Amino acid sequence: MRAFKYSNVSDAAAAIKLVSANQTAKYLAGGTNLVDLMKEDVMRPTELVDVSRLKHARIEKKGDGISIGATATNASTANDENIRENYPLLSMAILAGASAQIRNMATNGGNLNQRTRCTYFYDVNMPCNKRAPGTGCGALHGVNKNHAIFGWSEKCVATYPSDMAVALAALDAVVQVEGINNTKRSIPFADFHRLPGDHPEKDNNLQQGEFITAIDLPANRLAEKSYYLKIRERSSYAFALVSVAAALATDDNTIKEVRIALGGVAHKPWRASVAERWLIGKQATEKNFRAAAAAELKSARPLAHNKYKVSLAAKAIVRALEGAMQGGLYGAMEADSTTTNKN
Repeated sequence: MRAFKYSNVSDAAAAIKLVSANQTAKYLAGGTNLVDLMKEDVMRPTELVDVSRLKHARIEKKGDGISIGATATNASTANDENIRENYPLLSMAILAGASAQIRNMATNGGNLNQRTRCTYFYDVNMPCNKRAPGTGCGALHGVNKNHAIFGWSEKCVATYPSDMAVALAALDAVVQVEGINNTKRSIPFADFHRLPGDHPEKDNNLQQGEFITAIDLPANRLAEKSYYLKIRERSSYAFALVSVAAALATDDNTIKEVRIALGGVAHKPWRASVAERWLIGKQATEKNFRAAAAAELKSARPLAHNKYKVSLAAKAIVRALEGAMQGGLYGAMEADSTTTNKN
């Protein structure tokens, strides 16, 4: 780990001023991802600005919805009574991620800002446009069984790792951020993270120094039929090969509203809008779920080693929708590496 300056601040304005003035400064909250990357010499900030004690940890009602503070921990968010009752999809997704120890440290804002777990990104001896722009993408023609099937570019085929963010994408969350001189803006979750394009080094659309203060969840009628499915190679402390956040509202088994988001398949949480549009007005049947999943996966572009993700994602969408219709009991399916690695 390289030497860095540590700054402790008393309010968000002071933190924003420091990070805005230093292009290589980073916010530090739980540190569960950033510190690991510093130890691996992948990230080299010259200054860490500690925001873990700022007063942005409240989870409270906001209009008809709920606002969750950026410095609230993942654990406190998942176990909050209002979240569990009104947004169980978010609670399920958070509890599917990482380990209890990490969830007790990791913050909501930090979760959204975490970096990819691509092995080429973590290995400083390998080319990676995300880590070192212009060096190439080692995974594009390398070992890419865990990589993207949607939205990738020649510059990057990495996937975004968060479980929490997949649920937030399905719930149409809005990210509240504050910048220099007390400027504030609201970013719809669909616009927060980026596809790689020509600039894979940019994970999201935050400007230098902007600080996430809260994540707002609008009211919905999806709580009764919500389900988060995470398919992984082992049952704990593993990132998703494919994950699905699914939620529905029905009237006499006719689908009136549906939300589907996928994880483990793109550089950002992938909203399955094609499948959603296909299902509106249809009966909530396995046959229709399969047809909607097939329609969504038509645009998938698998790489040499991850063709299995196309069929896996289609089946996962069906299973997640069925789980939602059955009342949303949380389930996690362990994927056998001896079968999922076949193309």
